[in-house]
Amino acid sequence: MQSINRFLYGPTPEEKVRAWQGKLRSEQRVLEREMRQLDTATKKAQQTVKQLAKKGDVKSARIMAREVVRSHKQMDRLSVSKARLGSIGNQLQQQLAMVKVTGSLQKSTEIMKMSNALVKLPQISQAMREMSMEMTKAGIMEEMLDDTLQMEDDEELEEEADAEVDKVLYDLTEGKLGQAGTVKEDLPSLQDQVEDEETERAMEQYRQQLNGILSG
Repeated sequence: MQSINRFLYGPTPEEKVRAWQGKLRSEQRVLEREMRQLDTATKKAQQTVKQLAKKGDVKSARIMAREVVRSHKQMDRLSVSKARLGSIGNQLQQQLAMVKVTGSLQKSTEIMKMSNALVKLPQISQAMREMSMEMTKAGIMEEMLDDTLQMEDDEELEEEADAEVDKVLYDLTEGKLGQAGTVKEDLPSLQDQVEDEETERAMEQYRQQLNGILSG
C-alpha cells in the first residue's frame, strides 16, 4: 500500500526531509574538503610571503599576501556556509516534528534566508538551487530571489594585504622593517634584485592553486 501511495503521490513529507538532510550532509563534506585544500594552499602561500619578504622582494610579497587575504575571507565564507547547512538540517528536523502534528510541511522563513545565502556560494550553488526548488514545491519556501554576488572592495583588500605584508616584514626583521611608511625607505635597492627562480615558481604555483580554490 505504501509503495502504491508513493507511486501515486510521490515521496511522503518525512521521506522528502530525510532526502534533503542527506543532501545537506553531502554538501557539508564538499565544503570540508574545500576548506582543507584552502588551508594547505594558504599555509604554503604564507611561507612564500615570508621567503619573499626575507629576500626583500616587497612587491612580490604584497602580491602573494593579497592572495592570502582573499583565502582568509573565503575560509570565513566556507565556515559560515557549513554552519548554515547544519542550521537548515536542524530546521528540517523540527519540520519532521510538525509533520506528525499537522500532516504537512510548514513554510520556514529561516530556511529560505539561509538557502538564499548558500545559493551565492559557487561550490554548492547548483545543489542548493535544486534543493530550494524542491522545497518551494513542498511549500517550505517561496520562490527564491536571484541576488547577485557581492563583489569584494578592492581598496579594502589592498589595505588588508599591505597590513599583512608589513606585519610579516616586521616579524622577520625584529621590528626593523614593516612599520607604516618605512618599507620603501629601508629597501629601495632590494626591490630591483632578480627573483630567485625556485621562489618565483613556488609563488606562481600557490597563486594558481589559491585562485583555483577561490574561484570555486
